[in-house]
Amino acid sequence: MPTPKFARDPAIGPDGSVYFAVKRGDKIARFEPKTKLFQEWDLPAGMQPRGMLVARDGKVIFGGSGNSAIGELDPSSGKIKLYKLPSRDGDPYTLVCDAQDNIWFTERKAGRLGKLTRASGKVTEYPIGDDPYGLALDQRGNVWVTRKTAGRISKFDPASAQISELLLAKGSQPRRIAVAPDGMLWVSLYGTGKLAKIDPIANLVAKEYELPGGPNAGPYAVNVDRMGRIWTSEIQTDNVIMLSPGSETLRVFKLPTRDTGIRNAALDASGRYWYVGSASGKLGVIE
Repeated sequence: MPTPKFARDPAIGPDGSVYFAVKRGDKIARFEPKTKLFQEWDLPAGMQPRGMLVARDGKVIFGGSGNSAIGELDPSSGKIKLYKLPSRDGDPYTLVCDAQDNIWFTERKAGRLGKLTRASGKVTEYPIGDDPYGLALDQRGNVWVTRKTAGRISKFDPASAQISELLLAKGSQPRRIAVAPDGMLWVSLYGTGKLAKIDPIANLVAKEYELPGGPNAGPYAVNVDRMGRIWTSEIQTDNVIMLSPGSETLRVFKLPTRDTGIRNAALDASGRYWYVGSASGKLGVIE
């Protein structure tokens, strides 16, 4: 990568370009697979971007962990718009977009769940409990938030603002969460080296899968492809695991670079798995 300063969190644009945040370089970068060229945009100093998505209108949305704001980049013009959070200690971490084009995000240090209504620019925050980390939207519109050090998952109902919790096994340390086409939720259990399947309607852990790297492998990123296969990265082993839920078979992809440091990944329309090595300074793809 042009600026290998703890880059992370890739997201796929409508044209297949791969965007990612360069946290310690205060930049947003783009890679075009066809030309194999990079482009970078400078952000305000100290913004420390992380958590990325590309909205339906092509704008790149990201969290400013250093300045308590949500940023919006227009790649066509290079213009950057900032939405300041109500709280000064807000540190947007993981972002998702709902069907109404609202941006939901976690604030780890502040213990809050945030919502940006893009139509009005209004930011609303909800107390969710300590250490909110990853999040996903289920098929009913509920927001599921992993709480790493708390060892539990919180469900937030946007209609009622009610919160319920699912307690996980001791030491599980849930990181990322993703929703599958069948509605099931999948969570990486960093502390136990497992992948958990959660039934959002029954509000229970349906099954846990032990991964090849063992209890200290550190499963991190979780993604689901269009075939319903589950992908997770083992940050301590430099493995990427693909689970086929139907047959419950695992396939292991060994990364060519040691200490890559995958914290998040993205799947493009062709099914390619794109990852950013925070430690290695490399952008990679599994085809």
